[in-house]
Amino acid sequence: MKRENSEGALIQLRAYIAQGEFETNDRLPAERELCETLGIGRSELRKAFAILESEGAIWRHVGRGTFVGNGKGQGPDYLSIADIAKRTTPREVMHARLVLEPMLAREAAMHATAEHVEQLRDCCAKAREATTWRQYESIDNQFHSLVTEATQNTPLITMYEQLNALRRTIVWGCLHRHTETPTPDHHSFAEHEAILEAIEQRNSEAAQIGMKRHLQAVRDDMFPSD
Repeated sequence: MKRENSEGALIQLRAYIAQGEFETNDRLPAERELCETLGIGRSELRKAFAILESEGAIWRHVGRGTFVGNGKGQGPDYLSIADIAKRTTPREVMHARLVLEPMLAREAAMHATAEHVEQLRDCCAKAREATTWRQYESIDNQFHSLVTEATQNTPLITMYEQLNALRRTIVWGCLHRHTETPTPDHHSFAEHEAILEAIEQRNSEAAQIGMKRHLQAVRDDMFPSD
């Protein structure tokens, strides 16, 4: 799952920069420190650097380090994830997920390959074996990314990637964990497996409903008073 690892590193790095309240031309920590902080390998970090540099989000100087760019690489109307994060709230991001991701699950049920199904099954199995919340959240992110990839629709995948980067920037950390590790009856396990089953059976309606129910449960965890 090399692609998922690379995409995860990019999302992690975008979120780190956005959360760090860096100013333009501020220097980022050294690569070794970033790898330890983000829990990623150096090769994945450098691939993420290359993408952010092409966007103008960072710039690098040999011998001096890596610095935060002005984000102009995408043109004058481009808004970075950090810009969007300042204009929204966790509730808005959660609502956006409820609008977008059930539809993505519906599309995945119609277009997923056998390989997609096998990778989703692997994620479900690994999620039940997770020994920390950080480990579970990484697997959870892979699951949702795989559902989106299974749509085989580039614009939809791109839209999801932007929303996911925003989610990781402002929403992660809102969940209040009552245990140190995921419990065997954690609701997401069965919900993910139901989505997987619907996708495998090409049941687009069940996949859409399953994803909506799952995200509603996540929303209730985040905002129990709603």
